[in-house]
Amino acid sequence: MKNVKSIIHLDLDTFFVSAERRLDSKLNNKPLIVGGLGDRGVVAACSYETRKFGVHSGMAMKVARQLCPQSVVIKGNASTYTKFSHEVTEIIRSKVPSFEKASVDEFYADLTGMDRFFGITQFAKELQETILKETHLPISFGLSQNKVVSKIATGEGKPYAQKIIEAGTEKSFLAPLAVNKIPMIGNKTFQKLLNLGVRRIETIQKMPVEVLESVLGKNGRTIWKRAHGIDNPPIIPFHERKSISTERTFNRDTIDMIRLHGTLVAMAESLAYQLRRGDKLTSNVSVKIRYSDFQTYSKQVKIPYTSADHILIPKVEELFRQLYTRRLLIRLIGVRFSGLVGGHYQINLFDDSEEMLNLYNSLDKIKNRFGEHSVMRATSMGAKTIGRMGNPFNGEPPVVLAHRKQ
Repeated sequence: MKNVKSIIHLDLDTFFVSAERRLDSKLNNKPLIVGGLGDRGVVAACSYETRKFGVHSGMAMKVARQLCPQSVVIKGNASTYTKFSHEVTEIIRSKVPSFEKASVDEFYADLTGMDRFFGITQFAKELQETILKETHLPISFGLSQNKVVSKIATGEGKPYAQKIIEAGTEKSFLAPLAVNKIPMIGNKTFQKLLNLGVRRIETIQKMPVEVLESVLGKNGRTIWKRAHGIDNPPIIPFHERKSISTERTFNRDTIDMIRLHGTLVAMAESLAYQLRRGDKLTSNVSVKIRYSDFQTYSKQVKIPYTSADHILIPKVEELFRQLYTRRLLIRLIGVRFSGLVGGHYQINLFDDSEEMLNLYNSLDKIKNRFGEHSVMRATSMGAKTIGRMGNPFNGEPPVVLAHRKQ
């Protein structure tokens, strides 16, 4: 008999809220909102107690306060959450042979074959208990044959889910659920499906795959497979050293500070955009300088997870100032973001206003549509050749380029 796969999905329950409660137990069981404090701030996370009032993440803080005036509002701290995320990662790393860190608070692991030792369900429950005991952070899990069903199961069982979907029962588990529970169905696709009269996953299960393909293109087939619980995206093993970088070798060694500064800003801006486009966050920034005598120096700094230009650009500028001590002509400069994890802009919501978020969204939309250079900072205008054509996180191997000269 073919060995049935066992894939666990782990997701920290209201992670930022749980982190704040770990720091101050008086917040337990109280309605709690984490995010930007001003009227223009945005909700980054909210406790289950606030959700029955209609509060949800991404909402304007002003609206959230009106909906749930009794809630405690806390400005989040990205450094704390980054540290707690690392703690959970280390426990999972010590317990499972291979895992994927899908975001700051979400993990997948392949437990296939562990039955021979002590039973996968028992192992999953013990892992959940260990994380709670050692970090005081509640975590939910879903267990099935594949990532998609496990992720949906976790969501259905929260908080503190222990949801197991036995092999062969995937279709019946998924059937009654709303179609937008399927990962990859965003608002636009959801709207298209609603217009077709498709509300429940069961309806997709009864449709021929060609019908869905004719409406949704090639995504239609993937969604159809997911509705049947038969899509098997692979586990992408997590390595702390994932990084993206760019460097520039100058035609003529230079000490022109305006040009150097413009190039650095353009590099940081380009890499930050790549992060947001790939739904990634970085926790490590490094800058490299090669002088005209070929001596090369680099300096790096650990930072809380982010993908925001206004946090990353000043870090790059600061590292360059610390690094540039020899007053020699410069031959090459480079910028590298490493320690990458999946995760969207949410972790930066604590110190940002709605305007800042809307600005990033609008700029990224323009860049996605018209190319990365369609809009850029005035400072980086001179460095036009920086930026890449493709998405570095589309699963394709990186294109190896010779140092482009400027």
